[in-house]
Amino acid sequence: MPMSEDNPPPTQALGASVTEIPVVQEPESGQKLLQFLQRRLNLPQAMLHRWVRTGQVRINGSRCKPFSRVQTGDTIRLPPFAMKMAAQCDSASPTPASKGQSKDDAPEDGPPLPPLVGKSGYLWAFDKPAGLPVHPGTGHEDSLTTRLSCHFAGASFMPTPVHRLDRGTSGIILVAASYAALDETQRALRANAMHKEYVAWVAGRWPHTQTCLVRHFLRKEAVDGFERVRPVKADAPDAKEALCLVRALSIADRASLVQVRLLTGRTHQIRVQLSSLGHPVLGDTKYGQARAGVTLYLHSLRVILPEGPSFTCLPSWSGPRALTALPESIPYSLPASPPPSCPDGAFPLGEDAATISLLH
Repeated sequence: MPMSEDNPPPTQALGASVTEIPVVQEPESGQKLLQFLQRRLNLPQAMLHRWVRTGQVRINGSRCKPFSRVQTGDTIRLPPFAMKMAAQCDSASPTPASKGQSKDDAPEDGPPLPPLVGKSGYLWAFDKPAGLPVHPGTGHEDSLTTRLSCHFAGASFMPTPVHRLDRGTSGIILVAASYAALDETQRALRANAMHKEYVAWVAGRWPHTQTCLVRHFLRKEAVDGFERVRPVKADAPDAKEALCLVRALSIADRASLVQVRLLTGRTHQIRVQLSSLGHPVLGDTKYGQARAGVTLYLHSLRVILPEGPSFTCLPSWSGPRALTALPESIPYSLPASPPPSCPDGAFPLGEDAATISLLH
């Protein structure tokens, strides 16, 4: 991912609105034509597909296909009525900021973006506060994506969160401000090549002084109309393997502080696995015994991309739960042979065994 001082920081608009001639900007480069048109025009996909198929859309004057890749500087010819239709669609949209709105038009009293903790080219790292969802949903219109759309209205490529982070979880979340950054980072995520570490306060005395490999098989289930994730047997339908490394930072009778390195990325993985071991995350109302409205003591501490940047951020916890020093990263490398099986539990790795395979 290129590093450049010319790449815009998260305080500037990122390009042109749909009222201008559609010339592909650098943040948009690499997208499929249909993706580019959908982001720029916000019109139905079937309509855009028909325009391309009938030759009404052209790249640099030449006929093209819906899945042709656009590059920086490409000129996209559209039907003469396309811009008007896009403007009408934007004016009728209930979103907080239309694509034709400039950054100066954005509400001055709107919710601010979370603190920026790092930046590498078009990849930004924000410190998401607990309670702020990444995407809007029923009962909570405010979200990280809503704030991004407000602050970067008119951007040629709307900054987009790369990965999930539970609403109650605080800490680092990556946002891509270009298609290339989004594609590259999500590829690393799908390949489990992204190094992600968390810290959590858990209930009770953590029983291991050595780093442990924690392994379960998890499955999503609908319970009373709500989605939950449960541990299941390895051969259960839709079971997915979940692996992480856990290291104790502080152990006490009532609560322990642990550091977790994810080796797979399953929904609610850390919360479910720790709860299954009898040590739910403090403040977890879904997988623990906490009452509603209390702090969830789970924080995204460190994100490292393969051959790329590293981002770290300490939690803002106070009092006896405060973490004031950044712990060292949990080491990991592939061994010559896989470790012993540790079904449905934690396997202490030992001082010289902090190397495991993904047990595929």
